[in-house]
Amino acid sequence: MDLAPYRNGDQQGLWTWPEVRQAVLALVALALSGVLLGVLWWWLAPHVPLVGDAMGDSWVVYLKDSEGEQAVGVDGTFTLLALAFGAVTGAAVFLLRRGGGVPLAVALGAGGLLGSLVAWRVGIWLGPTQNVIAHARAVGKGVTFSAPLKLGAHGALLAWPIAALGVHLGLTSLFTPGDPDPDPYAPGNPGLPAGTPQGESPRGAGDGKPT
Repeated sequence: MDLAPYRNGDQQGLWTWPEVRQAVLALVALALSGVLLGVLWWWLAPHVPLVGDAMGDSWVVYLKDSEGEQAVGVDGTFTLLALAFGAVTGAAVFLLRRGGGVPLAVALGAGGLLGSLVAWRVGIWLGPTQNVIAHARAVGKGVTFSAPLKLGAHGALLAWPIAALGVHLGLTSLFTPGDPDPDPYAPGNPGLPAGTPQGESPRGAGDGKPT
């Protein structure tokens, strides 16, 4: 077995400890930034108005505006904020750790998804109570109150990781120099014709003279 590709620490295709450490730090940072996304979602999302009505000992709760677009706006607000967070974090990771490699890309995707989950739960926790019947009883009959924060389109949770990976990969392809073309006459090149001395081109190759 040829061990030449792994000499002198050149472990191609393997994840090194510095890469893994950077990936773990990025994943934790993205997950924690989900708290900020959750706060912004709770603050900026439109309120869905509800009204409670008593029928004997029972209470019913219904939408005050059955044709309102507030529920769609809640999902849209989360999606737009997640896309913005993904773009910012993808660009930040590229600028700070250009040589992160595959582990960092995996951390961007996993961290973005984890951050979205954290933001989702934080927003629900900060929003109105999930017990709408108790809330209706507390405010009284016919009084308008806000519905609990709810993410109807769960696909919005993927907006952050998709945006982060897209921005990071785009910047990497634009601003990271590619690998140079191998020298066909470099020592040890198996493509050299038999009998050609290493480091020299075969006679007649590229010199314009017939062989």
